[in-house]
Amino acid sequence: MVEGQEGVRWEDWLALARATEELGFEALFRSDHYGPVVAQEERGSLDAWATLAGLAGVTSRIRLGTLVSPATFRHPSVLAKNAVTVDHISGGRVEVGLGAGWNEAEHRRYGFPFPPLGERMDVFAEQLEIVHRQWSEESFSFEGKHYTLERTLNSPQPLRRPHPPIMIGGGGERKTLRLVAQYAQACNLFAGPELERKLDVLREHCATVGRSYDDIEKTVMLPLDVGPDGRDVDVLLRELERLAGLGIAHVHGRVNEMETITPLEIIGERVIPVAASF
Repeated sequence: MVEGQEGVRWEDWLALARATEELGFEALFRSDHYGPVVAQEERGSLDAWATLAGLAGVTSRIRLGTLVSPATFRHPSVLAKNAVTVDHISGGRVEVGLGAGWNEAEHRRYGFPFPPLGERMDVFAEQLEIVHRQWSEESFSFEGKHYTLERTLNSPQPLRRPHPPIMIGGGGERKTLRLVAQYAQACNLFAGPELERKLDVLREHCATVGRSYDDIEKTVMLPLDVGPDGRDVDVLLRELERLAGLGIAHVHGRVNEMETITPLEIIGERVIPVAASF
């Protein structure tokens, strides 16, 4: 997962896409931010979904997605149409990471509303229902607290059936993980000491809504700081084995800045072949 808002240029995205396809990575995800998160100064960000559309046309194997798109940035109809467009360009390789939004300073700077958390979660819940229905029904109407849609015609439908996978980012136990159980095909959690508890809570929500816990892909994010000055490969492999034992299916390696693809080369050569056996 690349922090695209930290000055990643189009030439860098092309190099990343080539490296991920050649080195055996399964997917290339990017953050969805308009302003800096890691750096203090403004460094520039290409739009997340426009970037994915471009990458869809120059790749052939890897899955592409956001980790994650805030519900506060786009009307759900716009988001659903963006994702379907990338789905068609890529031949069915898009995955859609969604969240409620969290960076207040970014919202203020770019003019996005940033209501209190409870209201953002309500907006997020409505967005999930609308997006899901736009991908699974020929037409529908919707009237909620935040959105009203009248006789929405859903065409074209996604290539990937029944629809592109939805990944929800966040570990809120009362609302976020319940929404995972209701709508998501995957979730992204922090790999910290609370991970096992979050998985147990998700299991409970799945039982409540009548969903199989095993149907949801569990993922976490880890920094890709391998190399002479970073995380030792053996340490990373031990962590990956631990996570696999907890039922974590995929790990999103986080790249903060695009200055070199050396970490990707090390992962491709020394980590992926071993981790595949976990």
